[in-house]
Amino acid sequence: MEPRYSLTSGATLDRPVPLVDLEVVHEPLAAELRAAFERVLASSSFVGGAEVERFEQVLAEQVSVPHAVAVGSGTAALHLALGAAGVGAGDEVVLPPNTFFATAEAVFATGATPVLADVDPNTALLDPDAVEAAITPRTAAIAAVHLYGQPVDADRFRAIADRHGLFLLEDAAQALGAAWRGRPAGSLGAAAGFSFYPAKNLGALGDGGAVTTADAELARRVRLLRSHGEHPRGVHVVPGFCERMDELQAAFLTAKLPYFQAAQAARRQAVARYRQRLATMEGVGLLETAPGACHAHHLLVARVPRRDAVLAEMHALGVGASVHYRTPIHRQPACPQLGDKGAFPHAEALAANVLSLPLYPGITDELVDHCADALAAAVEVTR
Repeated sequence: MEPRYSLTSGATLDRPVPLVDLEVVHEPLAAELRAAFERVLASSSFVGGAEVERFEQVLAEQVSVPHAVAVGSGTAALHLALGAAGVGAGDEVVLPPNTFFATAEAVFATGATPVLADVDPNTALLDPDAVEAAITPRTAAIAAVHLYGQPVDADRFRAIADRHGLFLLEDAAQALGAAWRGRPAGSLGAAAGFSFYPAKNLGALGDGGAVTTADAELARRVRLLRSHGEHPRGVHVVPGFCERMDELQAAFLTAKLPYFQAAQAARRQAVARYRQRLATMEGVGLLETAPGACHAHHLLVARVPRRDAVLAEMHALGVGASVHYRTPIHRQPACPQLGDKGAFPHAEALAANVLSLPLYPGITDELVDHCADALAAAVEVTR
């Protein structure tokens, strides 16, 4: 039996607080999700049908672009967007070291080479000056990651891309609902890749992703690549991939989208309470939100000394905190050629001290307070 933990109020928890509680997220939507399942089951159309087309339409409207192409995952979205843009062998793509490995993996999948640029230590976002310094004659694209749900400075990155003739790809895997100066993430670059992994702000009940773009020709090429390069049926125009979104995931996502704004409001409320509690907490730092940025709050990230000891103590106190991301891209065993230790000091410092706290729509004020109290206690006991 799992231990019970005391709340500030004196009540107890029946189980540890998870980083994301999908049971709480999905319980109010259970009827809509079951109806979506029954609709797909009755249709006997399970891949690439009307449900996918409907989801693509509503997603494009959500992001304020004319084209959305649903695919099998967020990684596939990045890979196919780069491939559709013509990025390939001999090219370089600039990206940050502190991102999920899929950002670099998508570049490798095209045959191109990732080139890393350091980040702003205050926001953890890709530094435009570092990007410009990393550009070479082989650079074909920039993969600008909206890390933790905060958008990059799209104006500066668009200016850099235009000046050097580069493809600007938004890695918006964590950023549905974010915006830069009123423009939604997903509409800020030449294309964007979204993830609908279950823990994302809009999560499927499996995996899924999408490419959004204002470029009709790019969208056409992504559609071609996602389904074996086939058009029309039986005619394979180019070598492609099997990266289609299935009908069930599209139906689930469409069912959840009407509740997305309310879920985002709940995230903002929880983040505001966390920030109030953490703002003056000794030994705890918070990342900045840049002026002009509307944060999607996919993750609530603090910075703490002796992070691994603090994390272990929080787990002992029943709080499922986590780390995003512990190992920078250039320190991963798969790609040590991308940089030596110390090459990207800001990203490496962040990797050593960032800590993600539980955050999801439906987390109560009492649970936020419990997590904040646990963090304070963990920092104190590990001094």
